[in-house]
Amino acid sequence: MTRLFNDPDEFVEDSVAGFVAASARWVRPVTGGVVRSTRGAEPTVAVVVGGGSGHYPAFAGLVGPGLAHGAVMGNVFASPSAHQVRSVAKAAHEGRGVLLSYGNYAGDVLHFTQAQDRLREAGIDCRTVTVTDDISSAPAHEREKRRGIAGDLVVFKIAGAAAEEGLDLDDVERLARLANDRTRSLGVAFGGCTLPGATEPLFTVPEGRMAVGLGIHGEPGIDEVDIPTAAELAQLLVERLLEERPDGAAPTGRVVPILNGLGSVKYEELYVVYAAVDRLLTEAGVEVVSPEVGEFCTSFDMAGVSLTLLWLDDELDRLWHAACDTPAFRRGSIDGRVAVAAADDDDDDDDERQAIAPASEASRRAAAVAARALDAVAAMLDDQAEELGRIDRIAGDGDHGIGMQRGSRAAAAAASRAVAAGAGARTALQHAGDAWADKGGGTSGAIWGEMLLDLGAALGDDDAVDAALLSAGVGRMKDAVMSFGKATVGDKTMIDAIVPFADTLRDRLAQGDALLDAWATAADAAQAAAEATAQLTARLGRARTHGDRSLGTPDPGAVSFALVTRTVLDVLKEDA
Repeated sequence: MTRLFNDPDEFVEDSVAGFVAASARWVRPVTGGVVRSTRGAEPTVAVVVGGGSGHYPAFAGLVGPGLAHGAVMGNVFASPSAHQVRSVAKAAHEGRGVLLSYGNYAGDVLHFTQAQDRLREAGIDCRTVTVTDDISSAPAHEREKRRGIAGDLVVFKIAGAAAEEGLDLDDVERLARLANDRTRSLGVAFGGCTLPGATEPLFTVPEGRMAVGLGIHGEPGIDEVDIPTAAELAQLLVERLLEERPDGAAPTGRVVPILNGLGSVKYEELYVVYAAVDRLLTEAGVEVVSPEVGEFCTSFDMAGVSLTLLWLDDELDRLWHAACDTPAFRRGSIDGRVAVAAADDDDDDDDERQAIAPASEASRRAAAVAARALDAVAAMLDDQAEELGRIDRIAGDGDHGIGMQRGSRAAAAAASRAVAAGAGARTALQHAGDAWADKGGGTSGAIWGEMLLDLGAALGDDDAVDAALLSAGVGRMKDAVMSFGKATVGDKTMIDAIVPFADTLRDRLAQGDALLDAWATAADAAQAAAEATAQLTARLGRARTHGDRSLGTPDPGAVSFALVTRTVLDVLKEDA
């Protein structure tokens, strides 16, 4: 388990501070992560990578000449917010465009896409290449749905080397996509990891058994078998990966094998496995080139390994072997670097995010109610975090409770500060939404942040908030989530609870119910719908691959939304 920490909620901040202090030769801190502390003689395309913390050396350990220009660092196992991505990308940008690259997870896609849109609006040419190397996470004909694991290293290295050569953004993007297309990975685990401050692992594997295809956040595997010998494990990994040889790759082609330890498997064990991997690849007629054995994408103390195969062509061969110099991955030497002076690299919309717009007295009163509601929601989620994590572990990665807890705490604190400064409803909820997205991370962080922003936009800073305006705001929240997350009723997501809540609230108010009565009926509808998700099979998100596992268990996002509606009702009753 993870034993060394101060305040678990400050674990990432403390870790980043130590990493920067130890790695000033390569990186400097900016809001949201780190960027290179040096530059070359000529500007290049900026390669910005990132994701949740807990996977070192992914992602910050791969920042430096010849590899990434910056890394966005989200909370533990949670995607960074769009604001963090923009901040790092702007600090890393050298005037020739930005390539964003990250593992293909729903929360990361939501946040990085938001950031890409904002960067383009600011006049920065920005492209994205998601990493989809994990063969266990979707069938071959749906490769675009696969998640990224240790193949991150391959795509980041190829993109960084292409940028170092001075290639333009079109070519850097093309080569990153080529690297992703020619990379395949498969992982296994013998036991789960424990997050800082947690009392039990995110998942467990029965004694003497091994999960095959398990994700780096603890997503369930596609199979479970008795723990094999090292040679038998190598055979399983090699055979399954060779079955997925990329289009255009010759059976006797050149392959870079990357044997990756996920956290607590020791190097000596990895070398025992690699001896068999090398032999099996050679026997299969594959030419083994520049193998790598070590830790490249971890999961705290997870007991597991993964094998990645990169099928080279001439371009990829050149770029894979190009020099690079980062805290965790080095090859050859790179000269001609100059130090970058520390600067204020905060995103230039920070002032706008923190500004308190003028507001009417009526709107300030509504903002105070919203702040009290968010305080109550944060307290409720503190109590429910463990249970929400438990039901999330059934077919997901088990971090929903932690993410909701962190996001709601940050939102409540931000709203309280805004109210104390005289904010109206729109501004207070905007601050709360930004804070929830920043600290909550992941898919739920993005969605709750967006919901609060849309609710605030509907309420405004001028008008008194009555039942009709509140219902319209809830309707905007529903519409925003359906558009933002692309889920529909029946996908086993929060949508299954928010749609009946918003629609019932609207209908009951239209029929003349008082706000408290209408809200209570709508909350009942949300709770019933959340409970009914137990009979659904997940069709979206991390649980999609293992949807049948969740039969009999409700969706944690729907459950948490229903709990929030109940908590807000109690606050509305107190204010009546």
